[in-house]
Amino acid sequence: MRATPVAATLLAALLTPLAGCAQNAATPASGGAAPATAVPVVLTKSGGIVGLKDTVTVQPDGRWTRVDRAGTSHTGRLSDADLDRLRQLATDSRLAAEAAATVPATMCADAFSYRLTVGPTTTGYVDCPPQATPPPATAAVVDLLTRATG
Repeated sequence: MRATPVAATLLAALLTPLAGCAQNAATPASGGAAPATAVPVVLTKSGGIVGLKDTVTVQPDGRWTRVDRAGTSHTGRLSDADLDRLRQLATDSRLAAEAAATVPATMCADAFSYRLTVGPTTTGYVDCPPQATPPPATAAVVDLLTRATG
């Protein structure tokens, strides 16, 4: 029952900024693409043998910044196709359900942990294949952002 209000809140937060777009339909947004989400999407990958900690932040217009544990920053912009896919995944109701699910602690050593934040929703998983399958919507965003941001 908790996932429904969270999903509704997430969807409302993502769509509210688009409400005024109908009035300006003749004026395309910069770059011709609508915002991916109303809020930044943040993915943190940490762990592993070397103690990795990378954070990728994607802005509503598709610009991204990846910062590693040493503070080195890389920037870029998602392709139109990746931005469209991120839009779909960011509004996927499974994200809220995955965030609300209770996940048992992992027994994996040196595994990678992923923490994904989209608006008020934070979800994640530990990449420990023998123990559990990653939550599908969260894993899809992780795969997209990992591939698209290097």
